[in-house]
Amino acid sequence: MKLKKKIKIAIDSPAAAGAGTQAKLISKHFNLLYLDTGKIYRLIANIKLTQANRYSHSLIKKKMLKLTMKDLQNKKLLSDEVGTMASIISKDKKIRKLVHAFQIKSAYHPPKKYNGSCLDGRDITYKIIPNADFKFFITANTKTRALRRYKELKDLNKKISFNEVLKSIKNRDKSDYNRKVSPLMRTRDSILINTTNLTKRSCFLKIKQIIDRKLKA
Repeated sequence: MKLKKKIKIAIDSPAAAGAGTQAKLISKHFNLLYLDTGKIYRLIANIKLTQANRYSHSLIKKKMLKLTMKDLQNKKLLSDEVGTMASIISKDKKIRKLVHAFQIKSAYHPPKKYNGSCLDGRDITYKIIPNADFKFFITANTKTRALRRYKELKDLNKKISFNEVLKSIKNRDKSDYNRKVSPLMRTRDSILINTTNLTKRSCFLKIKQIIDRKLKA
């Protein structure tokens, strides 16, 4: 599929709302560069947890310069421990500056083979791509999100209880919504998509319809 012009899609969401799944589906359908921005913080968090003695701003700076999309596919980045550390690291202004530079480059200068870019995270709609062609805020109720994350972790053979995941999701929400630096929030021009009672397919079709309608206008 070839579009008449390059497009930029920005998606913000709380943890486990299904934003990543939808961003991947939309990116594949419209041939967009997809970037899960939260995975970058998780990558840095994993370095912090596994290489505590080596961890430094200069090390992360070097890592960011060599960062590829393949680096973000490591399944270890999905652990609850990494997610908690990522939430802490994301408050570091110096780290955010490095990550933001990578995100902005990905959003505004995707490889020529793509029709544009699609980024999902916590501050994409107002901080990274404020002039995005499409802005979405994807959410779901807390228990639904916790159940999704629990199933995801169980599939990875992680020994963890549902209540532990629920507590983690609530703590993550508190951190994301209340942090002083780039907090999670829905902008006025973001379209709200609640996935609590939607299947992956129906949610995808809903978002696709919104995009198609504007592209054809």
